[in-house]
Amino acid sequence: MSIRHGLLALLDQGPRYGYQLRTEFEARTGATWPLNVGQVYTTLARLERDGLVVPAGEDEEGHQFYAATDAGRTELRAWFDTPVPRTNPPRDELAIKLAMAVTVPGVDVPAVVQSQRRHSIKALQDYTRLKARALAGEARPDAAGPRGPQAGADLAWLLVLEQLIFQTEAEVRWLDHCETRLAQHAEVEQARAAEARREEPDPGPPARTRLGRRRTKA
Repeated sequence: MSIRHGLLALLDQGPRYGYQLRTEFEARTGATWPLNVGQVYTTLARLERDGLVVPAGEDEEGHQFYAATDAGRTELRAWFDTPVPRTNPPRDELAIKLAMAVTVPGVDVPAVVQSQRRHSIKALQDYTRLKARALAGEARPDAAGPRGPQAGADLAWLLVLEQLIFQTEAEVRWLDHCETRLAQHAEVEQARAAEARREEPDPGPPARTRLGRRRTKA
């Protein structure tokens, strides 16, 4: 998530102070990625250092406003025009957890998969309910026609929700695939173990039995 460019996008629409930026960022993303004011001001300091924003005065309550510079607007347009790179995919905690689980003795990996699957399906149901509410809000009689910034915020939240739904659906499918892969791996390991047992040399009868035979011949 690029907080840097998210704040630039908000400042491109006019000067704002830290708490306003935090509130508007969370409103447009449905608080999916909550920010604290400290993050906002740390990012603003870096943007100012890089010449992308400048202080734009204070209000009567002492709030420090910031405004995007021409360089900041150029940076923002470049961000919009450039695809998000996939050369360095973000670390996925679930993928890392399963990668570790299959290599650590004693871990019930199918149980880990099942637990995550139940959690993911619950999250998917929650996201789907939120989407239904968002669509119902757009379909209200008083929602006809353009509603200014609020209409854009509703659409932004709907897009974020749908991204979360698609992402979670993909996660559930991947977990289903993991279950299948684990079952196949277990079958292969069992077959290898059985083959290894068949290939073990026959040690012959026990020593006591061989001794008894020699005494009988005598």
